[in-house]
Amino acid sequence: MKNIKLFITLLITSFTVISCEDVVNVDLENAAPKLVIDASIKWEKESKGNFQQIILTTTTDYYSNTIPVATGAVVTVTNVSLSTPVTYKFIEDEQTGEYNCNDFVPIIGNNYTLNITYKGQNYTSTSTFMPTPDILRIEQSIKPGIEGKDVYEIKYYFQDNGAEDNFYFIGVKNKNIAYAEYNVLTDEFSQGNEMFAFYRSDDIKKGDLIEFGLQGITEKYSNYMTKLLNTTGTNNGPFATAPATLRGNIINQTNSDDYPYGFFQLSEIDTKTYTIQ
Repeated sequence: MKNIKLFITLLITSFTVISCEDVVNVDLENAAPKLVIDASIKWEKESKGNFQQIILTTTTDYYSNTIPVATGAVVTVTNVSLSTPVTYKFIEDEQTGEYNCNDFVPIIGNNYTLNITYKGQNYTSTSTFMPTPDILRIEQSIKPGIEGKDVYEIKYYFQDNGAEDNFYFIGVKNKNIAYAEYNVLTDEFSQGNEMFAFYRSDDIKKGDLIEFGLQGITEKYSNYMTKLLNTTGTNNGPFATAPATLRGNIINQTNSDDYPYGFFQLSEIDTKTYTIQ
């Protein structure tokens, strides 16, 4: 429990300033910690994809300045699409909550199952390794903004596969801004056509580097990220813990009521770095 002292200062418009201080004690109940699973397997195009990482933390009270790490877990990911399934072990780096695998083999279209054992609870999820189209080109335009400050508009293009419904997770990292910006796209109105992602900013200048990212994702992950971005009221990406009402695709097989936060997803990722002209 934590006590919060709320100080209210009243300013009286007069020849004197009178301050009044009230103390309000508020008891806050802390819920039992939940496991938070960051299990996003990404295969950078033109790389081997052998190194992958899964991060485990737990929730904490609202006013805590630190995020507790979940140590001592047993973490594996199994390619269950093979005639003889292959299991990859993710070994914790000391006691950091970071579980690493150095021999992972990504295969597009195959199904993989995540299995985590932590404090007597068993968590599982299965997802498909999704393909991602190449970023074909990047185009830039400049338009006048407020107070004569230039506004840069940048589009990066990719080709949608018209034979299926597709969903995309996009990201932009501007070195002048602390956090990357994220969004979700679908090909509902652009199936089979060339598509583009759009970035607009007046906080960049000639010579700045902007990194663009593109991932093909499942419909379930698209729905999850759409809700998460809408719930947080920002497109600055997911925070350390998801909102309490938002559940991912990971199931607690030991106790279904004690569900974890997070999502298990696997996809290629294409990234391009662009220099502002």
